[in-house]
Amino acid sequence: MAPAQELPPETEAVQLGDAAEKSRVTVVGSGNWGSVAAKLIASNTLRLPSFHDEVRMWVFEEILPSGEKLTDVINSTNENVKYLPGIKLGNNVVADPDLENAVKDANMLVFVTPHQFVEGICKRLVGKVKERVEAISLIKGMEVKMEGPCMISSLISEQLGINCCVLMGANIANEIAVEKFSEATVGYRENREIAEKWVKLFSTPYFMVSPVQDVEGVELCGTLKNVVAIAAGFVDGLEMGNNTKAAIMRIGLREMKAFSKLLFPSVKDTTFFESCGVADLITTCLGGRNRKVAEAFAKNGGKRSFDELEAEMLQGQKLQGVSTARELYEVLSHRGWLELFPLFATVHEISSGRLLPSAIVEYSEHKPNFSVVQGSAQYY
Repeated sequence: MAPAQELPPETEAVQLGDAAEKSRVTVVGSGNWGSVAAKLIASNTLRLPSFHDEVRMWVFEEILPSGEKLTDVINSTNENVKYLPGIKLGNNVVADPDLENAVKDANMLVFVTPHQFVEGICKRLVGKVKERVEAISLIKGMEVKMEGPCMISSLISEQLGINCCVLMGANIANEIAVEKFSEATVGYRENREIAEKWVKLFSTPYFMVSPVQDVEGVELCGTLKNVVAIAAGFVDGLEMGNNTKAAIMRIGLREMKAFSKLLFPSVKDTTFFESCGVADLITTCLGGRNRKVAEAFAKNGGKRSFDELEAEMLQGQKLQGVSTARELYEVLSHRGWLELFPLFATVHEISSGRLLPSAIVEYSEHKPNFSVVQGSAQYY
C-alpha cells in the first residue's frame, strides 16, 4: 500500500482555516416554533459545508410528569415531547439547559422565545457571546419603554452590541414540522451577504425564504398581526361569519401598515405583500393560537381570563397577541393616536375586560380623524 500523501503546509493551513471559519449555530428557545426552527436548521447544517453539523438548542429546563428532565428526553429521543411531540429534530440537535454554555461557541444566534422574556435573556448574555456574532430574531412582539416602543431585534442589538436580522412569515409551526410548504421573509438592514447566509440556513424544499431590506417593516408585520388575530378570534367566537372576519382582517392590515409607517417612515409598502405581511396575517387569523384562544374568550363572554384560557389550552405555550395589544395600546395612548387605530385599541379594551367581545364590530361606527397625525392619511 502506498504511503499516505502528506499535504503541503499551505494546503493544510487552508483546510484548517476553512474549518475555523465554519459557523456554529445556537437556537435560543425550544418551544413549538423554536423546535421547528432547530429542525429546519439542523437539516441544513448537515449538508452545507460552511456550517458545523451540531446545532445547540437552549432549553428552559422543565420536569416532565414522568419525573424526567425535558433536556434529557430531547437528547435521548431526538424529540421535544412537550412542545413538538412526534417530530424528530435531527440527531445533530443538542438540547442544553445552560444558556451561557449553549451560546459560548456560537457565531450565529437564533432567538425564538416569548417576547416578554427576551430582555432578561439578553442581560444574562452580556459579555458571554463571541465577538462579531450574528443574530436573527423569530420573535413577534415589542417592548414598551419610557422612551417609546423598542422592537425585539433592536433590543437584542442594543443589549448585546450585535447585528440582528429578523425572520417572519406565514408560519404555523406544526405545519412546517410535517414539511408542508410554507414561505418566510428575512428582514435585514444593510448587509445582504448576511441575509443570504440566513436564507441558506433556513431554506428547504418545503420552506422558501426570501430577503427584504426592511427590518422594521418585516418585524412589525409579524408583531401586529397577532393583535388582528385576536380580533378574528372574537369574530369566530361570536359566530359573526366570514364576511365580518374578512372585514376585520382588511381593517387590521390597514392599521398595521399605518402604524408601521408612522413609527418608521422607512417601512416599504411592498413589505406588506411579502410572506411576513398579508400571508402571515391570513394564516394567523385562520389557524393560529391567538385566534384559537380569543375564540374561546368570546364564547365565554369574556368571563374567563386570557391567562386562564392560555394555561388550559396551550400546554405551556404563550400567547403573544394579548400582551402585544396591551403594549400597543400604551404607545397609542402616549402618542395620542388611539382614535387613529380603533381596531387595535378595541382589541386591548376587550382583552382587558373593559368592553364585551361584541364591541369588536361596534367600534367601526366611530370614524377616526386621520388628519390628527400629519400625513397619516396617505398610508391608508
